Amino acid sequence: MTDPSAGLTGAFLEHLRHERHLAAATVAAYAGDLAAAEAHLAGQALDWQSADWRAIELWLAAGRQAGHSARTLRRRLSALRTFFDWAMREERLTHNPAAAVRAPRVSRRLPQSLAPDSVARLLDAAPADALGLRDFAIMELLYSSGLRLAELQRLDLLALDLPAGLVRVRGKGGKTRIVPVGRLACAALERWLAARATLADVEEQAVFVSRRGQRLSRRGIQQRLARRAREQGLDEHVHPHLLRHAFATHLLESSGDLRAVQELLGHSDIGTTQVYTHLDFQHLAEVYDRTHPRARRGED
Repeated sequence: MTDPSAGLTGAFLEHLRHERHLAAATVAAYAGDLAAAEAHLAGQALDWQSADWRAIELWLAAGRQAGHSARTLRRRLSALRTFFDWAMREERLTHNPAAAVRAPRVSRRLPQSLAPDSVARLLDAAPADALGLRDFAIMELLYSSGLRLAELQRLDLLALDLPAGLVRVRGKGGKTRIVPVGRLACAALERWLAARATLADVEEQAVFVSRRGQRLSRRGIQQRLARRAREQGLDEHVHPHLLRHAFATHLLESSGDLRAVQELLGHSDIGTTQVYTHLDFQHLAEVYDRTHPRARRGED
């Protein structure tokens, strides 16, 4: 009799690649988590078919003892739940033992952000050379529209509609959204696109290219932002996600519209966006402590 769980992991990963169209790095993360779980089950003389919730909890406990963070353990459990759910839909397995396991609690860390004054220093005085214009356009677009690094790096020319002040972004899971581009970012992009023609062939579709005319790498973007921050005398380590956080924080402080910020960031769950409300409250608390006559510690 054929084992219904034979080849199950490979089939699931193919499903992620070709049906859900997940990024290669995401598929690799699933593969690593499932391989670790499968090896742990094999050590208990179990497989996917015979695994129960106790075996899953023991696997997570072993990970905790090995020093893995609660966030990593939650990701591993999520990978298992997704895998078992898929296998049940495919009628390859009859139960999901991971569904009964409680996920480890994660203390939510507030994301770092840049103060408006720091952003102003970073974006003060665009350089005149082609690569400087490119870097300036990258920073303006990140702060103007809250793009992720991967979203910005894979932008093609056809995604830009500068006369309308819009950009079409392909986000996580291949989801597309349209986001506005501010006036200053549009101007920076127009200056860069004029200079880009001296570097890139007409066949190249990438918006941001290297000095060799090829699509700029994620690492290259990160390095150029950090370099610009040092040149402008900023103490913070400036990276693309920091500008995304600054975009969300400053927009929420000004508008208070959490749903709008969720849509602009491309968050599928508003709970992910709500962390910025904590940042906003932190700002309000600082203002209160600084200005309210009864707020200072030690006063009656």
